[in-house]
Amino acid sequence: MIDPLLEFHGATVLFGGVRALDSITTTIRAGENVAIIGPNGSGKSTLIKLITRELYPLAGNGDTPVKILGESAWDVFKLRSLFGIVSADLQDFFRRPLIGRDVILSGFFGSVGLYPHHEVTGQMQLRADELLQFLSIEHLASKYMTEMSTGEARRMLIARALVHEPKALILDEPSNGLDPRAARKFVDSLRKIAGGGKSVILVTHHLPDIFPEISRVIMLKDGRIFADGPKQEALTSESLSELFAIPVTVIQRNGYYHLMA
Repeated sequence: MIDPLLEFHGATVLFGGVRALDSITTTIRAGENVAIIGPNGSGKSTLIKLITRELYPLAGNGDTPVKILGESAWDVFKLRSLFGIVSADLQDFFRRPLIGRDVILSGFFGSVGLYPHHEVTGQMQLRADELLQFLSIEHLASKYMTEMSTGEARRMLIARALVHEPKALILDEPSNGLDPRAARKFVDSLRKIAGGGKSVILVTHHLPDIFPEISRVIMLKDGRIFADGPKQEALTSESLSELFAIPVTVIQRNGYYHLMA
């Protein structure tokens, strides 16, 4: 059996007495490509913050609420090499005159850009070149982030997230702010990463983000797991109508799912 990457055992998070997450129990295994979907306020981003240790769950009465690679205690800085995180919020930190190559290299130091005390090695430079080529963004290496489109900048952040060969790439609402053409290019990059055997964990409320290589969907509603299973069984008109509390019709086309209200 493939080893667990992430384990949640009754994980609960309180905000001002309100349960943002309520007794979440599920396991994501290494190599799995998973989409976590749900309406706004369902607990999707809170779940990601449990993984990155930005938030901590209530202590349980038995199993440790959150385990990563079977361990309950992790150094936050070490986690950065295990999980590559890309989000629209992260992109806001990079709205400054940094060239693409330096953005990628900054991933080795967990910083926003490079600083005089950072020692960039030849191996780091080689890794940056590999990622630029892999994601077909070599033409952006010397372009400033402030001059890039939203889609270009987000693909640059994917490269930054991959510098340490993380166990998984975690994306929080990745298509926010992207027009349809940029969103498709972005998803094509994710498909290439998933096709290489790396886990992709996608947090979204936008169905077309769920690319064909994602095989499992975890649905959250009101801080609880509403459904968890194979994509074809989860993404039905009936289940999504109940999840989003509005009548919808699901259409599948070329391996992608679309929601029609």
